[in-house]
Amino acid sequence: MKAVVLYEHGGQEQLIYETNYRDPEIGPGDVLVRVKASSLNYHDVFTRRGMPGIKLNLPVIPGLDVAGEVAEIGPEVEGWSVGDRVLVDPINRVEGGLQGETCDGGMAELCRVRAHQLIPIPEGVSFAQAASLPVAYGTAHRMMFENGNVKAGEKMLVLGASGGVGTCCVLLGKKMGMEVVACAGSQDKLDRLKEMGSDHVLNYNEVDFRKEINEMYGKPHRRTYDGGVDVVVNFTGGDTWVNSFKCMKRGGRLLTCGATAGFDPKTDIRYIWTFELKICGSNSWTKEDLTDLMSYIQDGSMEPTIDTTLPLEQGAEGIRMIEDREVFGKIIIEP
Repeated sequence: MKAVVLYEHGGQEQLIYETNYRDPEIGPGDVLVRVKASSLNYHDVFTRRGMPGIKLNLPVIPGLDVAGEVAEIGPEVEGWSVGDRVLVDPINRVEGGLQGETCDGGMAELCRVRAHQLIPIPEGVSFAQAASLPVAYGTAHRMMFENGNVKAGEKMLVLGASGGVGTCCVLLGKKMGMEVVACAGSQDKLDRLKEMGSDHVLNYNEVDFRKEINEMYGKPHRRTYDGGVDVVVNFTGGDTWVNSFKCMKRGGRLLTCGATAGFDPKTDIRYIWTFELKICGSNSWTKEDLTDLMSYIQDGSMEPTIDTTLPLEQGAEGIRMIEDREVFGKIIIEP
């Protein structure tokens, strides 16, 4: 089969496009999926580079998010038929492991998964739409609703709003009836965030987002609930961390699910206790998040933001685009 394969950690050159890579072998409890679409995530950049404390058995095929058709069914598998349209939950919640990291992922024509990872794709949802969901949209959905408890009428600031998680937060926030301020690093991205429904947009390369929020909503008051936003979505970390505290009203929530700009920022705990701030971490998603998201697509209340669709042979280029922040929304790979 054709596949993009990582043989060694390192730079972009370590992702090799193979035209005659070994086909997956399935066993009891396995299903072979013919990949129709796979979406990329910043996690694929981390996998390529290598992550401190995480040792992978290489070679591995990247690509966490996989949608396709059942091509073959292994022994002891019930409830699925060849030809079924399926989305793969990338997390193996029984034996452990992660598709595209600890086992081969979706940047290939075929992908072996455990049957319990499969979720049916409903009518009206395309393979590309389904593949865009798990890592980015699933994480955003759980972060906002299960952990963040967002409500209609609240004010929310989204940092890094042009990526997969960020665009989903904007979409879900507007679906909920929130007032959304979206931050990105170029005018083109800001224009697209406006088209998606963002109430306000800020270019963090040109303005101090903390000062802009304070001017919009007033400076947070430590004894009242005046000023600032109710929610900040910050999965960038780095030098945005403390300034995020300074944007939130008393009792505000900071929602985080990553640290793409640095995981060990300087902090200032005075703001946390003075303003009774809540820092809510989120890690991954549930199958229910994914079925909910597909139902939103099906009923027309949400449309995933897809930037580019690339053929498999350009899969490595797609990961570079994510690393260099040239993407608005999701990149889809189609074998």
